[in-house]
Amino acid sequence: MIVLFVASSLVKADLELNQVPPLIQLAGDVGGRLDGTSWNSSELQGVVHILMYVDPDKIRVNEHVEEALAKEQYPSEKIRSVAITNLAATWKPKFLITKILKRKQKKYPRTTYVTDKSKVLVERWGLLDHSYNVLVFGPNGNLLFNQGRALSGVEVANLTALIWLQISN
Repeated sequence: MIVLFVASSLVKADLELNQVPPLIQLAGDVGGRLDGTSWNSSELQGVVHILMYVDPDKIRVNEHVEEALAKEQYPSEKIRSVAITNLAATWKPKFLITKILKRKQKKYPRTTYVTDKSKVLVERWGLLDHSYNVLVFGPNGNLLFNQGRALSGVEVANLTALIWLQISN
């Protein structure tokens, strides 16, 4: 038991602001894009990326954040969004969640929808499990914002201002 704890703690990274997090790949049995292709965190470069890592049972926790970000109408050439669903955190049927995500992908084609079937981001990046995590990455892939609970109105305002500051550079 002790060996397992020590070994798993060596793999887990606490994400640090202004640092590029350890590389993660979601593919095959551990997840990936809805079309079955792999997703790699190295893709979080080139433009500002907003990443939402969500337990399907907590989708309403930061709905106000999604609405606020949509109202901002950021220029599409300077920002991308990634929605990663933590399928291992829910009791809901995976096929049903995947079906809902595929509909969302059609409705919001500029968002990349990904599934994490094994809590890879929880284990490797230390994201909160059974939560709704909001992360922002700069054009160099460095972490600029990380929150794993419901954001307050002030935090949402700070988040949108941070994104505008990044895409204005």
